Amino acid sequence: MIGMRTGSEPRTARSALRARFWLSLWGLVWTLFGTVAFALVGRPWWALACGLLWLVVTVDMAVILRHIRQGPHYQPGPDIPPYQPADGRRPARRPPERPGP
Repeated sequence: MIGMRTGSEPRTARSALRARFWLSLWGLVWTLFGTVAFALVGRPWWALACGLLWLVVTVDMAVILRHIRQGPHYQPGPDIPPYQPADGRRPARRPPERPGP
């Protein structure tokens, strides 16, 4: 069963971007090491494979850094009612109406 949106998601959500950054950095170090090591011992196909993986890790790290620099994005607060369930059921509760100015 898919749970309904409660409106508390913006306050309780956590981002894994920092963990992805450190894992990507770890992969960058190892792919760079593998590329150099295999090139030095005369294994060009393994060096090429590590080099391609190095390229993928570098692009991934660039995307991660871009997302970190963008900062938080807009997410609706608790005053926005939950989405309607896909099966046509009505939501169990609605947030209280706020009086207008």
